[in-house]
Amino acid sequence: MPKILRYVSISHKSASVGLREQFHISESKKGLIMDHLCERFPDISGLLLLVTCNRTEVYFESKTTTSALVQEELISLKCKQDPAQFKNWFTCNDHTKASVKHLLKVSSGLESKVLGDAEIIHQIKKAYLFSMERQLQGSLLERAMQTVFRSHKRISNETNYRDGTTSVAYKSLKVIDDIFPKESSRTKRILFIGAGDIVVQLFKYNSKFGFSNIHISNRTEEKARNLASLYQGSVYPWQKVLDNDFRDFDVVISAVSNYPQLIKNIHPSSSRRILIDLGMPCNISKGIEGGGKLICYDLDTIAQDLQENRNRRMAAIVEVEEILDNEVNAFMQWFQMASLRNKVVQQKEMVFKKVQAYLAKELQSEEPETAEMLTNQVIKKMFSESESFNFPSKEIDALIADQASILLKTSF
Repeated sequence: MPKILRYVSISHKSASVGLREQFHISESKKGLIMDHLCERFPDISGLLLLVTCNRTEVYFESKTTTSALVQEELISLKCKQDPAQFKNWFTCNDHTKASVKHLLKVSSGLESKVLGDAEIIHQIKKAYLFSMERQLQGSLLERAMQTVFRSHKRISNETNYRDGTTSVAYKSLKVIDDIFPKESSRTKRILFIGAGDIVVQLFKYNSKFGFSNIHISNRTEEKARNLASLYQGSVYPWQKVLDNDFRDFDVVISAVSNYPQLIKNIHPSSSRRILIDLGMPCNISKGIEGGGKLICYDLDTIAQDLQENRNRRMAAIVEVEEILDNEVNAFMQWFQMASLRNKVVQQKEMVFKKVQAYLAKELQSEEPETAEMLTNQVIKKMFSESESFNFPSKEIDALIADQASILLKTSF
């Protein structure tokens, strides 16, 4: 039985933020989850765990382990509840072609909450590197990732799909620029909470905005110090974050992984202040109060405001889909040839034994060279007559006799 590339997914398309939070996997737990799945299902030979703000997905290759089994195991690991009540929030697939197509659509941003999300390809690369470190890339997954990188390059070079930004980090900074007057926004006191990919993106995009009064706080202070040093920021004590002491800040952007309800209270102020929650699970309590001047955003509301480039990207979707279909077809040609090569190897061993028996019985010959030559001729004939390479035993016997007579005629 050949290996199949499969996937299990819960995303913004199937579940709300609250439901997705329950299946978010922290960086420290990813390796444990992957190891557990491989131990639980020994026939899994390749596995990629993709966790972002909007999705948790498992891509894996196996012969017999189905996506439904992995889905149930993932639910039981994360929720300790009856898997049946969560099944409708997941998408599962057990077909290689569909799994490759889904991975390509995710990597290109076609499946993102914000069409064409530029950050997703970096998150997929990071997830794949993690799989490689654990030697879980697998042959199908490895080929699929090569297809991802090639299609990403083609989309960038051949379409207008990448024009304009749809980054949540960029949009968060744009919110500050839009709400505060230009003359005062550059000196507003801004606090970034966290030190992961999104906060790094915030610092990088700030080169386009020029906010000069940025502070950073993180559970691991060394990471905060490193980013502050790299991007000319200041470190804010983590304990003050835990105390919800933000009275000196005009803007707080929180992007801490796996820290729900980090911000529960905020001091009232007579001035406008902005709270932006980019964490998963959500870092800011729903319904937080801070006076009428407090403006709150979360991942969903930020994403809703990121449609400025949608028309241009929508126009390019047809071209992107054509590229993806082309790349999926190329992958499937490779996949079918790989499956056929494996079948040829298996069939050749069987045919060789039949040839040896035929030569010994009909020609009283046991020469290995003759047996090898006749076997190759039979395999070649089988390959030319049927792409599926499926022959009943009696047909193979007839082919051996036929090819043996031809071989004898050409030998004398």
